[in-house]
Amino acid sequence: MTSSRPYLVRAFNEWILDNDCTPYIVVDAGIQGVQVPTEHVANGQIVLNISPGAVRGLVIGNGALEFSARFGGVPMQVFIPLQAVMAVYAKENGEGMVFGSEPGSPDPDGTTRERDGDQSPSGQEDRPSGRPTLKVVK
Repeated sequence: MTSSRPYLVRAFNEWILDNDCTPYIVVDAGIQGVQVPTEHVANGQIVLNISPGAVRGLVIGNGALEFSARFGGVPMQVFIPLQAVMAVYAKENGEGMVFGSEPGSPDPDGTTRERDGDQSPSGQEDRPSGRPTLKVVK
């Protein structure tokens, strides 16, 4: 299946705006293809206000989020592959969603994640501890 992230980002953005709040996104600035003002990146991340009053031409496509905005009075075209969006939330109350890694997406170490429940070479399930899991119940 395709990534659910673009659909969720669009839905949360609309929901936040419908509730008269300000949508913010947290972006991993280290992901290849991210074009953001580097002077505002801290600890490899940048938080961006994507409300209609802050940006122009916001497009949340299935592969990337893009818009134009001014940073310190300087106009810039921002381009963010959706895999780099780490969270979307309302500034006023913190309501929103934090995204984890999706199966098939690259991990920071460059390897590809297996689907939950896939077996490791040792025959044991390869799941990070403390992470919720789903099981098929028949």
